[in-house]
Amino acid sequence: MTTPNAGKKIEASIEVSPRQAVESADLPGLFPAGVRVYITDVGSDPTETLVAAARRVHDLGYTPVPHFASRRLTTRQALEDRIKAMAESAGVQDVLVIGGGLEKPAGEFSSSMEVLETGFFDKYGVTNMGVAGHPEGSPDFSEEVALEALRLKKSFGERTDAKIRIVTQFGFDGDKFIKWADSLKDHGVDLPVHLGVAGPAKITTLIKYAAMCGVGNSLSFFKRNTRSLTMLATSHSPEDVVAPIENHVLSRPETAIRQIHVFPFGGIKKASEWLVDRGSWRLSPHTVRNETA
Repeated sequence: MTTPNAGKKIEASIEVSPRQAVESADLPGLFPAGVRVYITDVGSDPTETLVAAARRVHDLGYTPVPHFASRRLTTRQALEDRIKAMAESAGVQDVLVIGGGLEKPAGEFSSSMEVLETGFFDKYGVTNMGVAGHPEGSPDFSEEVALEALRLKKSFGERTDAKIRIVTQFGFDGDKFIKWADSLKDHGVDLPVHLGVAGPAKITTLIKYAAMCGVGNSLSFFKRNTRSLTMLATSHSPEDVVAPIENHVLSRPETAIRQIHVFPFGGIKKASEWLVDRGSWRLSPHTVRNETA
């Protein structure tokens, strides 16, 4: 006898750098058609490059989701120009709006709420928006400040009809992430959650990125489970993190968790192969588009 959820897998999105989006020869047909492909913004790429990255992702049949790192933005006019170009030249209808991580803002915006409240996304038809979630907290603000920010974003969605979701930082403690996501409703936040997970990669690579991204609690959890030099020399499989999340989603349809978001620290090709092998993604021979057409 099989259970109703037998064989089902949790859906997944992935992210790429602007350079990968523009230049990677692996990108055509690598992901399923329509999958959300987030395009990172660390503040070093001009708008032209970011728009070109989103355009190529769109033209390859995926859904481009460019990052807007609020504290890295400069002026209101520059923000509107970028959103307009993204929408009109690259078909962008979905974005991720995050704080940006800088201690001192580079321009006129100090928070993601200030960016949302400009009304520019609505003006140019961008109605799907991801906002940041921090299951392990942040060194930059308290848990209550983070919860209040999420409540404000939920209220913004209700006022504007924007479809808001939470996309979290990655981590290695799946059970902790599940508890965090399902506790949000108790704090007045009933938004869908996409939990961040690290794709297949060398353990040393993951430790480096975890330290860079400030996921300290998960880094400690990870190190406790990889004490030996032999283990540090091996590659990490995300299944220990994803399996409990997936089981929870499939057995608890009322959960806030809707899917996973993959950080491909070991490369986009390796991450895609893992997602296809496990059944989260199904590729079609028709997903590849002729870029010269």
